[in-house]
Amino acid sequence: MIFTGWETPLELLRMEVVQRDYEGFKVPDALREQVASLDKEADAMNFEVVDALYKKLEQLPKDPDFCYVQPNDLETIRKERPDGPRKLGGIDEVDLLDKFHGAWTGRAAGCALGKPVEHMGIMGQLGMRGRKAIRTYLENRNHWPLDYYFSGADADDKFMVFCPQSQRENIAFMEPDDDIHYTLIALGILEKIGPDFGWRNVAHFWNSSLPYNVICTAESQAILNYNNAVPRRTKSNWVTSDYTSSNRNPYREWIGAQIRADGWGYACAGNPELASEFAFRDACWTHRANGIYGEMLFAAIIAAAFVVNDPIELVSIGLSEIPNNCKLAEACRKGLSVASERNDFHSYMDWVEEHYGELNGVHTVNNALVVIGAMIFGQMDFHQTICRSVEGGLDTDCNGATCGSIAGAAAGAAGLDSRLVPPLNDTIRPSVIGFQEVTMTELAERTFQVHLKVRKCKGF
Repeated sequence: MIFTGWETPLELLRMEVVQRDYEGFKVPDALREQVASLDKEADAMNFEVVDALYKKLEQLPKDPDFCYVQPNDLETIRKERPDGPRKLGGIDEVDLLDKFHGAWTGRAAGCALGKPVEHMGIMGQLGMRGRKAIRTYLENRNHWPLDYYFSGADADDKFMVFCPQSQRENIAFMEPDDDIHYTLIALGILEKIGPDFGWRNVAHFWNSSLPYNVICTAESQAILNYNNAVPRRTKSNWVTSDYTSSNRNPYREWIGAQIRADGWGYACAGNPELASEFAFRDACWTHRANGIYGEMLFAAIIAAAFVVNDPIELVSIGLSEIPNNCKLAEACRKGLSVASERNDFHSYMDWVEEHYGELNGVHTVNNALVVIGAMIFGQMDFHQTICRSVEGGLDTDCNGATCGSIAGAAAGAAGLDSRLVPPLNDTIRPSVIGFQEVTMTELAERTFQVHLKVRKCKGF
């Protein structure tokens, strides 16, 4: 059994039980009890026992009463999607460079804003859920509501925040973060390979550009699966995306693909259908079902945000690129309905926690709902949107970054009236080979050239 080290083999097994339930497989009570009976310490590394039980889970049949339709191939996904605009007219190339600059800047600012409290947002602290803990932390420092980068100042309340280079006392650039790394990776792939890339190109690019220790959960397991399955002197064509995304990978519907949507949305500005296709190619080898759809949804939303500024319309465009009867689409439609009935973002988040609070803090579905709520209640104002997304808890840096991309693309750099922008000094210092330090101005220019290449090749 190969595993990434994020969790022990036993913890992976227990997470797989949860994931099988979510996917609509019938886990027999006897098997569930076998897994539960294993000792957390003594059996943590009991490969023989864990592997045998894992194989039993993998052989379970799908519940015939499972009511969702959640395909993993692009052709069937498109058959199951509702009507949508596919391509949007009215994109103004004169303003496009500024909009790319706004999207990159927004992504960095949103990511940096949420980064110090990512752990707090996901795990909670001091017996509080993430959202409550974040609010209490800010109130104790007279910083509520969130309006600027988190302070590392000690209020003698035993809360912990991390990432000092993203705290208000020290911030001078966007520090390394996977939310930024994957957007850079998308740019690099389109520059070097072009718009006809496939998922194996993505895997190869990761191997040459990303240190393994900056890759997380589903991505870690997928690249480990890929590299262990491909002998060094043999072509990789026989290895399938189903294997790399599924083998010992209970993270396959978590947020890891969703945070990789942005670069494809930028490149396909004005063409949500093509953006979602690029997102599918990127996601299919690390994720399954709703994990794939999360990246497709937000790639389409981001591509549309270069033309459309209405949050409801943007979400509707995104939903038109994923299966109509999947769990993510269902949750998003419910979220739109609830948002129309609630007075403020935190009342909306009360509903999210009540109905989706059982999901892991880095699951695709609950975090997508945070982003949608922040877009609506932030009214697509750049500053308000990313601040609300971080106040929402869960995966704060990811959601802040996604909201920053969307609102930044809509507003353009010239429209980013926010004190969150100047401290970054237009600079990103990532851990991606080939991007050791780069300005967002340069990234906007390179993205513009990639966009022109994609438009020429794909005819839009």
